[in-house]
Amino acid sequence: MRFRHPDGSTVHLAYCTNVHPAETLDGVLAQLRDHCEPVRRRLGRDRLGIGLWLAKDAAHALVTDPSALRGLRGELDRRGLEVVTLNGFPYEGFGAEEVKYRVYKPDWADPERLEHTTSLARVLAGLLPDDVTDGSISTLPLAWRTAYDETRADKARSALATLGERLDALQELTGRSIRIGLEPEPGCVVETTHDAITPLGAIGHDRIGVCVDTCHLATSFEDPHTALDALTAARVPVVKSQLSAALHAEHPSRPEVRDALAAFAEPRFLHQTRTTTATAGLRGTDDLDEALAAGGPLPDAGPWRAHFHVPLHADPAAPLTSTL
Repeated sequence: MRFRHPDGSTVHLAYCTNVHPAETLDGVLAQLRDHCEPVRRRLGRDRLGIGLWLAKDAAHALVTDPSALRGLRGELDRRGLEVVTLNGFPYEGFGAEEVKYRVYKPDWADPERLEHTTSLARVLAGLLPDDVTDGSISTLPLAWRTAYDETRADKARSALATLGERLDALQELTGRSIRIGLEPEPGCVVETTHDAITPLGAIGHDRIGVCVDTCHLATSFEDPHTALDALTAARVPVVKSQLSAALHAEHPSRPEVRDALAAFAEPRFLHQTRTTTATAGLRGTDDLDEALAAGGPLPDAGPWRAHFHVPLHADPAAPLTSTL
């Protein structure tokens, strides 16, 4: 959907289709028919924006077959849908029974990530509505923190610099400006918005910026105003924002709170958990079940917040406070 900002600019609001697993182009087309168009009709809107997730195979099919790309664009128009942004974080298998750490592969030190993101940019340039010239793609924040040394960091910087050059060339060819946003996430090399400033400054390309996810921001106990002011001062562009929720447990030592949290521990996704410490720092675990384990590494000195994807089959035993 489109909204008019007080400054006169257009704000695009969309919901991300990675909640509907699909690995192929046929699966994407089924999403449009079975989910996206019905949502638009339910909202009573003439047009609905969707943040399209294209897995590796679907993206490859579209970038290698111009007729397939035209067909997808036509299907979007026919169903009253539009795409101005893509979720380029998951590469494939996001609907698998167990995703966990696999979602961070390939990372930006692997050539596959550069080629996939380049394909996504080319596809998005062909999907943008006729009256829109700017698009965005979110991507993983360099890599998961382990096994990321200076050699891999150099490869990631080189890949992103190459991507910036390719995006410049794409605009010259198509007239469409596509920008990429690293999405800071707990546990990754770029865990917070502050962590993004140095590597993005080293790349120094205005098409490579940050995707601010409110769940990740909350999980890391970042203040939104402080984070955005710091990015602005460092001249790091905010390419995209994602509105999602983190679980917040104010009193995690209480048995009933731990029982409620346990209902959300499941085998598909990581649920990184952070807590404040007595020295105003943060401690955390990679997954919620680690935090809940007896004698686990998280103290009860402060509230817990958990980064969270809610699987479609989740049926929590008790409601929890959501923090945006």
